[in-house]
Amino acid sequence: MPLNFRDTAVAFQSHDDASLRRSYLLFKTLASPALVRIGQSITLWALSWRLPIKGIIRATVFKQFCGGETVADCKPVAQRNWTLGVGSILDYSVEGQTDQKAYDHSTDMTLQTLALAANEPGIPLGVFKVTGLADTGMLEKVSRGEVLSASENEAWERAQARVDRICHYAHQVGVPVMLDAEETWIQDAIDHLAYTAMSRYNREKVIVFNTIQCYRTGRLAALDAALENAQKEGYGLGIKFVRGAYMEKERARAQQKNLPSPIQPTKEATDAEFNACVARMISVLGRPEDGQKLACMIGSHNEDSASMAAELLTAQGWTPESAPVWFAQLYGMSDHISFVMAHHGFRVAKYLPFGPIEAVMPYLFRRAEENTSVKGQTGRELGLIQTEQARRSSAKRGK
Repeated sequence: MPLNFRDTAVAFQSHDDASLRRSYLLFKTLASPALVRIGQSITLWALSWRLPIKGIIRATVFKQFCGGETVADCKPVAQRNWTLGVGSILDYSVEGQTDQKAYDHSTDMTLQTLALAANEPGIPLGVFKVTGLADTGMLEKVSRGEVLSASENEAWERAQARVDRICHYAHQVGVPVMLDAEETWIQDAIDHLAYTAMSRYNREKVIVFNTIQCYRTGRLAALDAALENAQKEGYGLGIKFVRGAYMEKERARAQQKNLPSPIQPTKEATDAEFNACVARMISVLGRPEDGQKLACMIGSHNEDSASMAAELLTAQGWTPESAPVWFAQLYGMSDHISFVMAHHGFRVAKYLPFGPIEAVMPYLFRRAEENTSVKGQTGRELGLIQTEQARRSSAKRGK
């Protein structure tokens, strides 16, 4: 089925005129790297001096990319999205925590999102980052297979218990939950946690998902290994596919440590790996009558990848609403993919970050940098918004 990602009437149906103007001004700002750098510096300075700028942040960039400061704040946003067929994935986006009390709080916040999801059809999945629950240094040692000290071993046991608590609760209430991928030097520990949880909780259906970042080399082979192990051990495999979020950090670390870069050499190679992984997963998924115990989430802002996956599913006999496949984009971005796919019946969800404003600023800065650096992304958003503004203006004149 052809997907018309230029149908701006569908793409921006969740925006009134004021919301559309705010989005236009914001992306216009993000189109300037200099303004983004200046804005970040001023924001950090103002927050450090406790100047009253939270209201400005809340009404602009925070409103564009976040659901609110609390789980309760996110509920009306999720309900509004769901009236148009788009789900929401509540993501507690507080970063840089380093103590056990904070790790326990992040665990509790994730459980709150799952509790809300259990009673809200518009919140179909949950998600969390393992670094929100555990010390990064300890995860790195586990990933390298090093012997842990007594205190590190205790911390690792607490991390495993937190992940199991979340996954057990997700299984209990029937809400799938995804473990986000992170830096390569801690990913082996995260993979261990994810596949251990799958072996416990994915026996009847897929509840736990791991994440594969396709800007890394060798991800198709990693997917094949995961598929083989799941079949061997008799549990359902859940995988979220993304291109990735730590490329510059990964390359800099590899260069500093004189290691081979774990990152694909080009954007084209990343796209090829991503599409190959998605195609493999869909091919293994088979036809509806095969009854395979598999599920995947395709996290992408790439129109070609979304179209390819939709065509492959249709070719194998899946209707959009019956396939155990979700498509996801970040809240505030790529509405033309999210709402057009949902309009055609596909399962679509927006990542909906939330948390206290000052604690979510690192996430917002990454979104700003991403929109500035990813070739064509901001221009695409601006062009689509302008097309919709012109369409509405013409429609009003024609009345």
